[in-house]
Amino acid sequence: MVNEGNVGFTLRRGVTGFYRPNDGPLPETDLSAFRAALYAAARVAEGEVGEMEERAYPRTFHTATVVGREGENTVLCHAHHPWVAFAKERRDWHGESFLAPPPWAHVFGDAGFTVLSGERLATPLSDVDTSVLTQGECREVRFHGITTLGGVLFNAWD
Repeated sequence: MVNEGNVGFTLRRGVTGFYRPNDGPLPETDLSAFRAALYAAARVAEGEVGEMEERAYPRTFHTATVVGREGENTVLCHAHHPWVAFAKERRDWHGESFLAPPPWAHVFGDAGFTVLSGERLATPLSDVDTSVLTQGECREVRFHGITTLGGVLFNAWD
């Protein structure tokens, strides 16, 4: 069941990066749109884009940094859906290390991405409608001890 804090956010096929061949390939987030939004965000932050790392299997997200006057911000972009989040550091797995979006995060929203708050990503899975997940995905979630929405979205299962 979706709680009030998650109204308007729905898990979709491909959130975990796993797919069934019979269902066809997963959608891909437009990487060039993400790059363009990064550079626009860096301009608004009066900074520059730092490192950018494209998703590599089994990770489900691209990672980049924006270095501005307030320091370095790690930006995560889901590989299959246009969702953006902010984290404390660059890692292959994010479960509960999400931050509130910086003031310039609206640039991603303006570019068509959904900016996810640290609060939303910390939502317990028990409060999220997970009916879209296959049995295999649910097994992986349990096996890896994932307990939050963010842990499902920004992960590396192997």
